[in-house]
Order: sequence, then structure tokens, then C-alpha cells
Amino acid sequence: MEPKSKDSDDFLESSVLLDETQYQEGYRDGYADGLVSGRDEGRDVGLKNGFQVGEELGFYRGCVDVWNSVNRSDPGVFSSRLKKSIEQLGKLVDGYPLSEPENEQVQEKMENIRLKFRQISVNLDVKLEYEGYPTSSKKEVEDL
Repeated sequence: MEPKSKDSDDFLESSVLLDETQYQEGYRDGYADGLVSGRDEGRDVGLKNGFQVGEELGFYRGCVDVWNSVNRSDPGVFSSRLKKSIEQLGKLVDGYPLSEPENEQVQEKMENIRLKFRQISVNLDVKLEYEGYPTSSKKEVEDL
């Protein structure tokens, strides 16, 4: 009877080894696939967020350029305080760390830009606001 139990032990051991081998192989394949899909998803999210940030900064830069153009054509149109605020907004936009996406201060810098822009808009008594592209829910509401 000993040979039978040894055979059955070998059979069970080979089954356990096969199971472990399959598990390890599946893990390696899943890990490799996860790296690829995670990298792809990260790139897509990064492109989307980068585009949105660039678009918003471009909006603010455009406003600064228009206000500076108006100031050059009629230097007395803005108060010196407002001119200084426009200059500060231009510096904030130019100082945004586009090349440093991992900079921990990007959110704070963008909030400072938005705050300065709102301050200028209030002083000009205009209702300018960066809205970006409408989301699907905004489109649905507009269509109603």
C-alpha cells in the first residue's frame, strides 16, 4: 500500500504545483497587461487635463493681451491700479509651471490666476468667465 500512497502524494503534489504555476503565470500576465493599460489610461488623462489647463491659461493670456492692446491704444482708459493688476495677471500666467506637471503648487497657482482674473473683471465691471467646453450635462440643459 505504500507505493499507492506515494503515487497519490505525487499526483496531489503535481496538481498543486500545476495550480501554483498557472497562478504565477496568470499573475505575471495580468500585471503586464495592467502596466500597459495603466500607462495608456494615464497618458489619456494627462492629455485631457493638460489640454484643459492649456486652454484655460490661453483664455487668460488672451484677455491680458487684449487689455494691454486697449491700454496701448488709449493709455488713460484703465486706472494705474487696474494696469498693475493686469500686469500681475500676465506674470502669473507666464509663471505657471507648464513644464513641471508634478509641481505641488500648480493648483495654488491656478487659483491665484483665477482670483486675479475675477478681481480684474469686477474692476472692469464685465462678466467674463472661463467656462471651457461644456460638459454633456450642460449641453443637455442648453438643448432643452
